[in-house]
Amino acid sequence: MKLNIRRSFLLNLGIILTLCLLLYIAFFATLHCVTRHGEELKIPDVRGKDMNTAINLLKSMHFDVFVDSTYEPEIKPLAVLKQVPDTGSIVKQGRTVFLTVNMITPPHIPMPALINLSFRSAEMLLKNNKLKLGDTTYKPDFASGAVLEQLYNGQPIKPGETIAQGSKISLIIGDGFGNTTFPVPEVTELSVGDAITILTNWNLQYNLVPFDAQTQIADTESANVVDQFPTPMNADGTRNTIKAGAIVDLKIR
Repeated sequence: MKLNIRRSFLLNLGIILTLCLLLYIAFFATLHCVTRHGEELKIPDVRGKDMNTAINLLKSMHFDVFVDSTYEPEIKPLAVLKQVPDTGSIVKQGRTVFLTVNMITPPHIPMPALINLSFRSAEMLLKNNKLKLGDTTYKPDFASGAVLEQLYNGQPIKPGETIAQGSKISLIIGDGFGNTTFPVPEVTELSVGDAITILTNWNLQYNLVPFDAQTQIADTESANVVDQFPTPMNADGTRNTIKAGAIVDLKIR
């Protein structure tokens, strides 16, 4: 009787040990399936591709895809700007690949203040705000190299006005007055208004001086220029020259 019990115990123990061994072997035999060992793939380069093309490619390789967006004015809409994990990374199937794509509609931002900045600083500020530099023109002014005006579609735009990123902003830059000289314009015997118009067109400044201490002028614009300095001609009959930005004194009455 005891012998039969002993044999039965050993038999059951042997069966249990055999089952444990089989389970152990089966576990390690299927471990690669559970962990997908051997199914690692290299992340393809989808930067610059259209969003839908990139998504279809990644999903065909059994990757999950998450899409975010930002805006870059120089890149076409819906193009992939960035991917995580990066190109060439070795990952397992089922991994999520994060894509950043370019927006179709650019966001709007407040227009930055560029006036009085140097051209280089204004250019950098435009770039940081994702605005494009449009035409740059130069105008005689003492503020050489500084921004005098900022324009959008040919019209002045004030700081703080809403504008779409990617818009072109044109700048008018002061280029100083340089050393170029030209003949002094003749404005004597003209009205003050006409004289100022002529001097302004030549980028000259003016200073109004009463003809004498007794002269009382109620309406400056309707007064007349009776003398000027510098004069158009020298005493020897040669022409006087002047630089842009210089001052012409006008005696009026």
